[in-house]
Amino acid sequence: MEVRIGISQAARDVVLESNDSPSKISELVEKAIASDSLLTLTDDKGRTIVVPGSKIAFVEIGAQTAGRVGFAN
Repeated sequence: MEVRIGISQAARDVVLESNDSPSKISELVEKAIASDSLLTLTDDKGRTIVVPGSKIAFVEIGAQTAGRVGFAN
């Protein structure tokens, strides 16, 4: 599933594909914001993404999408 994290005072969002469940990601985000700690997520390729909880502006947790073929309008 796609996870998009908005970071305050940053021009671009962090976007990753994760194999974790939406409830687990939501729990990790809530914990990082509440305790002002680091949010640590691992994407589907095994890379680790670390974001300070105090800098999180928003988190969008989307449904997993199948790969698209062709041109989109």
